[in-house]
Amino acid sequence: MDRFWSWLPEIVAGCVGLAALRPLVAWARRTRGPLAGAALRAVAVWIAAGLLLTPLRGTPWWPHWAWLEWLRGSAPLVASGALVAAGLHALWRRSARWNPGRRAFLRAAAGAFASAPPAAFAVGILIERLNARAVEVDLPVPGLPGDLEGLRIVQLTDIHLGPFLGEAELARAVDMANEFRPHLAVVTGDLISARRGPLEACLRELGRLQAEAGILGCHGNHEIYAGVEGLATRLGAQRGLIFLRKDCRELRFGDATLNVAGVDYQRRGEPYLRGVGKLLRRSALNLLLSHNPDVFPVAAELGFDLVLAGHTHGGQVNVEILGEHLNVARFWTPYVYGLYRSARSALFVSRGLGTVGIPLRLGAPPEIVCLRLRRLTGEAHAREHEGRCAT
Repeated sequence: MDRFWSWLPEIVAGCVGLAALRPLVAWARRTRGPLAGAALRAVAVWIAAGLLLTPLRGTPWWPHWAWLEWLRGSAPLVASGALVAAGLHALWRRSARWNPGRRAFLRAAAGAFASAPPAAFAVGILIERLNARAVEVDLPVPGLPGDLEGLRIVQLTDIHLGPFLGEAELARAVDMANEFRPHLAVVTGDLISARRGPLEACLRELGRLQAEAGILGCHGNHEIYAGVEGLATRLGAQRGLIFLRKDCRELRFGDATLNVAGVDYQRRGEPYLRGVGKLLRRSALNLLLSHNPDVFPVAAELGFDLVLAGHTHGGQVNVEILGEHLNVARFWTPYVYGLYRSARSALFVSRGLGTVGIPLRLGAPPEIVCLRLRRLTGEAHAREHEGRCAT
């Protein structure tokens, strides 16, 4: 069921796109000739193929050929274009009853509007999808021990190495992470997207991360879908990447202790963080690595000071209108991107590196994050209490 929800946007887009194409195909055959009708039918086949391949990619025999993944991933974008075209066509037909001047203006405006989605998709696919940014975030922590002041934690998440993100892009991201000279590096899940993904290549690149206290990680939902949690844990350990599976590591920095705990992806609809309270160390600063950010209220109640998560891709396609961020992830979680607070606990959700579903990012650029721990006291604590702060 959890996997079905991740497929739902693609399925809805495909079904809506096919429904929108039906009147366009009939109109094209009547007025534009058989060639136009055949072209639109080919578009319908493209969308239908993507709709069919969406659940099939979860099967053990999914070949994971790059061209097949691009066919499936581009189908929702084509469906969105079909929906826009159908809306403009309906408006154009209504304009036939208006005066010629108004009709000419409407058609010019419709042409400009119709060109906007392909242009945006092109930017998102060809530029923003691969334009990873290095982001520094000050993370205020109440009562932070002095020896942890300024501690640098680099986070990589949602890599999804495969057809939509290659080894060269991941190698560049690792190099950018190393430039922060972090004290600790963490990887919060989704190394690959599906079965037969390039897991070894991903772990080989992540093994190049250089951090004083090493590399710690947790597994995401796509490791579970691909059935590679155990394999990734073993291969990661060979590369110096320790996946914490309901486990913890105590790291000493001077006289202070940072206790890092990690859990496998916490499925929706099941109790979060069951039995994880035993991983807390009362004399240490407690950090939880969890791919799913929805665990934050439970983690805060248990007593974790910090939670680092990913999973949402920052919405992946994010549109800001009048100060509001509109994206699909908001339908599933209130924790889409950035820094959140609850009493004395904080959560940071990273946009991550890769893409899933569609090979597109808009308004949610990929990122490598360096979190700097800062002391939060007095008036600043009162101001930040129970709210979301900017990053």
